[in-house]
Amino acid sequence: MHAITIPEPGGPEALVWDEVPDPVAGEGEVLVEVVASAVNRADILQRQGHYNPPPDASPYPGLECSGRIAALGPGVAGWAVGDEVCALLSGGGYAEKVAVPAGQLLPVPRGLDVRQAAALPEVTCTVWSNVFMVAHLRPGETFLVHGGSSGIGTMAIQLAKAVGAKVAVTAGTKEKLERCAELGADILINYREQDFVEEIRQATAGAGADVILDNMGAKYLDRNVRALAVNGRLAIIGMQGGVKGELNIGTLLSKRAAISATSLRARPLGEKAAIVAAVREHVWPLLDAGHVRPVIDRELPMRDAGDAHRLLEESGHVGKVLLVTA
Repeated sequence: MHAITIPEPGGPEALVWDEVPDPVAGEGEVLVEVVASAVNRADILQRQGHYNPPPDASPYPGLECSGRIAALGPGVAGWAVGDEVCALLSGGGYAEKVAVPAGQLLPVPRGLDVRQAAALPEVTCTVWSNVFMVAHLRPGETFLVHGGSSGIGTMAIQLAKAVGAKVAVTAGTKEKLERCAELGADILINYREQDFVEEIRQATAGAGADVILDNMGAKYLDRNVRALAVNGRLAIIGMQGGVKGELNIGTLLSKRAAISATSLRARPLGEKAAIVAAVREHVWPLLDAGHVRPVIDRELPMRDAGDAHRLLEESGHVGKVLLVTA
């Protein structure tokens, strides 16, 4: 088969479409013929040499894919050859085939084609596990998501609105904020021109956000805590703004607030399977009914993955960028 390899870490030009050995479905795995994958910030970090795959994971980038089951490994039940699926991966999505633990498979939702489904696994699992399983966002609460026009952000807006939350977003342009509003965002904050702490306070009569989903890390740590409501919950899922921040413990204590930080890729198989099962139970009915939809900026041939990485690094996209094999 062909896959995107990274012979040496570097810029987008480091991604090479090359012929590699076919994967084989092991115990409890299925072999998926990939129709599409999607680009995530973690793929860029891997390309740069900063985010190596977990032990025994595929060396190729790609944390999600969609396609058709080509073979079943020993011990797999409930799936059949030819089923159209999408999958959460530890790596290997930028390829024509990938072996996937059966517990990380999801069916393609009604109303979507198999290609579009590649935009779903990473964002739905990330948002549901952090915003709902960990931070327990409830109806009527105020939810702030940074990077509202990103793949994560566009899904977070829709899921938070679906449970009856009030949604605030940050984004860097008027056009991106308008796209967030179309998805249901109530409070629009241009982080280049406005202080999100002050904007959240004004929009909530001084109360603050009950839940914040943050992809920036250190750069926003102090301001995120100040923006929290009493009993607020901050869920950190990224480090785009650095890894070391300063925290005022007194502010955190006075708000009886909580901070969590999670990632998906290195979790044990059982934990990933539990998250995927929860997503199938709670999110897939919303997708099947058309209440929630993936936001796809564009599709590019997988062999042109470098162009897709450039696009993400320029932040010129809204939603997900897909890589298609054909």
